[in-house]
Amino acid sequence: MGSGWSHIETAKARLADEQGTIFKDAPFSVALCYPSPYPVAMSSLGFQTIYREICAHPECVAERAFLPDDLSQWGPGAPPLFCYESLRPVAEHRAVAFSIAYELEIPGIFDVLKLSGIPLLASERNESHPLIFAGGPLTFSNPQTLEPFMDLVQVGEGEEAMHVILEALRSASSKREALDALAGQPSIHVCNRGLPWPAVAKAPVDRLPAYSQIVTPNTELRSMFLVEAERGCSRVCDYCVMRRTTNGGMRLVPMERVLERIPENAAKVGLVGAAVTDHPEIADILRALTDQGRSIGISSLRACRITPEIASLLAKGGYRTLTIAADGASQRIRNMVHRNTTEEHLIRAVTNARAAGLKNVKLYEMVGLPGETDEDIDELGRFSSELSRILPLALGIAPFVSKHNTPLDGMPFEDMNVVEARLKRLKKAVKGRVEIRSTSAKWAWVEFMLAQGGPEAGLAAMDAWQSGGGFSAWKKAFERRCPGHSPSGPRSSFH
Repeated sequence: MGSGWSHIETAKARLADEQGTIFKDAPFSVALCYPSPYPVAMSSLGFQTIYREICAHPECVAERAFLPDDLSQWGPGAPPLFCYESLRPVAEHRAVAFSIAYELEIPGIFDVLKLSGIPLLASERNESHPLIFAGGPLTFSNPQTLEPFMDLVQVGEGEEAMHVILEALRSASSKREALDALAGQPSIHVCNRGLPWPAVAKAPVDRLPAYSQIVTPNTELRSMFLVEAERGCSRVCDYCVMRRTTNGGMRLVPMERVLERIPENAAKVGLVGAAVTDHPEIADILRALTDQGRSIGISSLRACRITPEIASLLAKGGYRTLTIAADGASQRIRNMVHRNTTEEHLIRAVTNARAAGLKNVKLYEMVGLPGETDEDIDELGRFSSELSRILPLALGIAPFVSKHNTPLDGMPFEDMNVVEARLKRLKKAVKGRVEIRSTSAKWAWVEFMLAQGGPEAGLAAMDAWQSGGGFSAWKKAFERRCPGHSPSGPRSSFH
């Protein structure tokens, strides 16, 4: 018996720990898949929202499937990948939907399809296979890499479009008939027909807020109930997909609507959004939650919004580490990319955090932004050392990756040797004073190639996955499918 059979017992144990799981008999079933393991998937508010939306349709039900925690344990003789609610194989559902957060989850799609016994390429599937479609945050920037593998892609926010898709699938007598009916619908792209990609969908305000359907201790966030305080962002940072031009800016959820969605027994509440602390009622919301004795979490803390009051409320709600972002090594770079965060904002935020009793700070930064020089890195080293005198500081460093639907779309990836040299320079400047946690420049380059590529980049991802998924496999696959791109080639200047 293959070791994958233990996944059934894991699924049963996780189901027993869940609150809010939907069990339903319906004539049309969708296997809702996340191409990462359960603890990551069930921390995704978008995934949970689409789960609830599908189940809200009177004749449809969603059942969840996840990438196994350890693929190496899924050996010969193991069962096909199955859905948690019914333990039915994914391939037995009428449709398979993927929620995809970002580019490096694409190989997880291949794993899910392979373990389900479903051909990866849409061109190799027929009417006997489920209809395969995708949505999620990745579609806000570049869904084109998904085209070879999907029958359709829903672009942007999915609360409204999901019901259009379900109705077409439910009422059609074949996959082709359903796809014909969906071709040309707003925010829905029927793949492999040469059709133009639609605009990013924006859910109506009365659909907000999104909130947790299922609460479980077996996630990254451990039994935290998630609810939106706002959606979108009013800011214009040039590198960010969620900037206000992407799909209408920030949409606020009034305080009373946020609070009324939170169950009485929710001991931990996470406020979700791209710019939660920009909400004009954020202090009142936090005070209401902490006065009820709840722990709190916030998905996006802006340094300029960390007042003494906010810092005290964070401490009261259980915060010990202040996590903020500057996203530019120097003030010059931050000004250039319209990131309106100053050293004064950061110093004041950290000082307020210390006064409130917080113990540590984590500051997110990017290296390799257009126009960056060694002098900018030196400024980051000097300023990080200054911040560390207020509270112990850890820097989370990520190489810049340009994305579609941003003003920096098309900017090349910085030479890997330069990225590594600047990280080394920074580590030397802060040695013994600041902890540095950096993501891999190699995998950031893979993300860049997928973020900037089209269907050919998706096919390169498939090739790399089939060749073992190591960096050398990715490099060879991109060289074959996307000639002319190099992981360490020259980059253009910033204009």
